[in-house]
Amino acid sequence: MSVKPEPVSALFAGPFALATLSAPDGYAFPALVTPDAQVIDLRSAFGDGQLDMRSVLGAWETALPRLRTLASGSGTARRPLADFRVHAPVEPRQVFQSGANYRRHVIDLHVAHRAPDDERPEAERRKEAAELMDRRAAEDLPYVFIGLPSAVTGPYDDVVLPVWAEKPDWELELTVVIGRPAHRVAPGEALEYVAGYTIANDLTDRATVFRRDMPAIGSDWLRSKNAPGFTPLGPWIVPAESIADPDDLRLTLKLNGETMQDESTKDMIFNVARMVSYASQTARLLPGDLVLTGSPAGNGMHWGRLLRGGDVMEGSVTGLGVQRTRCVAEAAL
Repeated sequence: MSVKPEPVSALFAGPFALATLSAPDGYAFPALVTPDAQVIDLRSAFGDGQLDMRSVLGAWETALPRLRTLASGSGTARRPLADFRVHAPVEPRQVFQSGANYRRHVIDLHVAHRAPDDERPEAERRKEAAELMDRRAAEDLPYVFIGLPSAVTGPYDDVVLPVWAEKPDWELELTVVIGRPAHRVAPGEALEYVAGYTIANDLTDRATVFRRDMPAIGSDWLRSKNAPGFTPLGPWIVPAESIADPDDLRLTLKLNGETMQDESTKDMIFNVARMVSYASQTARLLPGDLVLTGSPAGNGMHWGRLLRGGDVMEGSVTGLGVQRTRCVAEAAL
């Protein structure tokens, strides 16, 4: 099951976006979507019945001009978006996730987790944390780890909260979609390798982030972040050329209609270019790969309100559309 997609108006920025769709009982296919919610099947338009979104992204330099022509032309068959199911826009081979990348969020955490004997006023501790963030941005490196493609699900699909997840939480994130193989690229060149942007909600079970049996071993991202469906993705890939500045977008997450996260990507400690460049220093980024850029303040732990069955999350990013997912509690085994 899934919740209903967003209304037709203001689907995304620019003249077109990309999606992966399917008709009832049909196979998923890559599609061009226009702002008035019309769909062009890219298998027919490109003359390739086996085409998928990764293939489109893998030939991005030649595909992009063809997509522009399709979006502006009138000779290609179009159907209403409402006729189709919307899936995650791409099946990535690699998912790169980021933590502690929003200044206000990290400052809040720093202040909240003070030492028991630290009795300084909050303003003083917040000032100290802000200075630490300034130094980190100037001198340090992003914090990036690996997620699993199997955790990715569609932007309107239900999310099952596993029975073992005691503290499931939300993390809305601007997500980069890679369009060219990238390895050891400089920050000044990194955006040249970006095909577009989409939305991810990087769900996390806070209770399993750290191993109780081996506290010294550190973070357990496999357990806490990679249950099936824990990365709702999409609805669209909006081409990078349609987003004027990825470092000036608004992220908003609503839980049952109440705003919980509301922040600009201006607050990122490491901007999009630095995140992509850093990931590429070790790994070879491939077309269709995702780079999640971190989540702002306002997670469930901050509010003292974690996810439970029946909750509906609505996540939006400027120009990228809206995803809506409903939480379903897994039945006890």
